[in-house]
Amino acid sequence: MIRLLRALIDTAALRHNLGTIRAFAPGSKVMAVIKANAYGHGLVSTALALADADSFAVARLEEGMALRAAGVRAPIVLLEGVFSAEQLGEAAHHGFELVVHDPLQLKLLEAHRGAERLRLWIKIDTGMNRLGFRPEAFAGALDRARALTVPALELRVMTHLARADEPDVIMTCDQVARFERTLSDAGLAGGQRLATSIGNSAGTLGHRRAHGDWVRPGLALYGVSPFAGEPAEKFGLRPVMTLETTVLTVRDVKRGETVGYAGAWRAERDSSIAILAAGYGDGLPRHLENGTPVLIGGARFPLVGRVSMDMIAVDVTGAARIAAGGKAIVWGAGLPVEEIAKHADTIPYELLCGVSQRVPLELQ
Repeated sequence: MIRLLRALIDTAALRHNLGTIRAFAPGSKVMAVIKANAYGHGLVSTALALADADSFAVARLEEGMALRAAGVRAPIVLLEGVFSAEQLGEAAHHGFELVVHDPLQLKLLEAHRGAERLRLWIKIDTGMNRLGFRPEAFAGALDRARALTVPALELRVMTHLARADEPDVIMTCDQVARFERTLSDAGLAGGQRLATSIGNSAGTLGHRRAHGDWVRPGLALYGVSPFAGEPAEKFGLRPVMTLETTVLTVRDVKRGETVGYAGAWRAERDSSIAILAAGYGDGLPRHLENGTPVLIGGARFPLVGRVSMDMIAVDVTGAARIAAGGKAIVWGAGLPVEEIAKHADTIPYELLCGVSQRVPLELQ
């Protein structure tokens, strides 16, 4: 089937990026974060492409169950944990590793009578103030976890970094120090040490002390830099998704005429305007600004007018050989999604996760 708009997924780039991340953290195992449909790249297909990852991390039970249904047998971590006895039973049945960050979850575990082995990640809140036990509450949570009547129990510890993508901010060092101090105060040193996980993508690439025994890369796996102003190429990463669309038509617009809804753009000269099959119904932000680049035939052309549900307009005045049926790149190879995010006043995460379900994913 010929598709007007598609997201091309470079599975070789996925594997390359995994290898690059391993090189940055050679002493750590890799927990590949594939939540939110693998940041828009396809949950199951991404897991299959990253079969060499040491484990996978998803946010919720449903995501883990979808992976198991597809035959993925690798360890899977539920980053938000579970919140009912029924969920706990399902998670234990499927062998999921659970993040424990709230007393409710400890209560559920204390009441659980299953015979399955459990691996728990106790989360310490070192400053994110989102999920996790505060340092002063960690020792008590650890004692309760150790007292669980589970046939086979393994405990690990993790935290999450709030500002690791800001290299000059001291908070990351403070968080790591708080994490280490909390473990030491709880007696988790020397022979009592538990496996740790600290670094997200930014922590993995930019803060060696923040690696831990397990790193948890997400954005970097997909070939996107977590640092504003620092391109992915600097870290040896390759973009995985290319959002490719089609030229529907090329129109002549006279000087003084407007293009699109509300007449938001007016031609200052006689112009050629290419209409492309992509819009907010596909996940493009409606507020993409005029001048946002689009790649056609290897050259950049500016978006003009408002983003419609199914179409955008691009000024191709003076360009040769642009006609209906031609291909264009909204972001991807040659046009980093980080750059488009700036024009949308957002972050790459939102653009990638926002690609709508009507956009087919095609593996390369």
